[in-house]
Amino acid sequence: MSRSTSSTITASGPLTRWRTIDLLTCAFLGVAFGVAYWAWGLVYSVPSNAVSAVFPPLGALFNWPWLVAGIVGMLIIRRPGAAVFTELLAAVVSALIGTQWGLTTLVSGLVQGLGVELGFAAFGYAVYRWAPLLLGGFLGGAFEAVYEWYSYWTDWGWDYKIAYLFLLGASVAVFGSLVAVGLTRLLAAAGALNPFPPGQEVREQRAV
Repeated sequence: MSRSTSSTITASGPLTRWRTIDLLTCAFLGVAFGVAYWAWGLVYSVPSNAVSAVFPPLGALFNWPWLVAGIVGMLIIRRPGAAVFTELLAAVVSALIGTQWGLTTLVSGLVQGLGVELGFAAFGYAVYRWAPLLLGGFLGGAFEAVYEWYSYWTDWGWDYKIAYLFLLGASVAVFGSLVAVGLTRLLAAAGALNPFPPGQEVREQRAV
């Protein structure tokens, strides 16, 4: 493997056929992130309310963790639907445990996963460098922001709404992508992703 690919997470081509291990891994990720989402929901309001008191849309800066599941799922599984499946399942798990948003969490999980999915679909599910990561992260955050416009922020003017959309989209694209890439590489280096493309890439790098 060349030096240029050692700093990126790439796929050799689009993968379309789902294996049993892909489904099981998506399910495992969804459950794990669902618990993490539930836990984040218990504490995020403290920093979010603090910055929102200065400028209400700044609360978006603390919402990006809720989109990491879909990005990680796509980076590991690399098949159409992985982002939606993982993100939606994480939302289902967090809702079942008990969140302040109830079943509306499932709507958020769906729109977030769809946004992330579109970022990778734009590259034919064959590229896993920063371009689809940033695009998918931004779209996931933007889709969620639009949903929240009509669910939670109905009294905001368009200046607040647009600011919230860009802040949420940008924070997911940057922070969400960094965390997802770091977690994926950590799991791959530990040997946990041997049946998946990231694990194969680690073995190829070590063989150079």
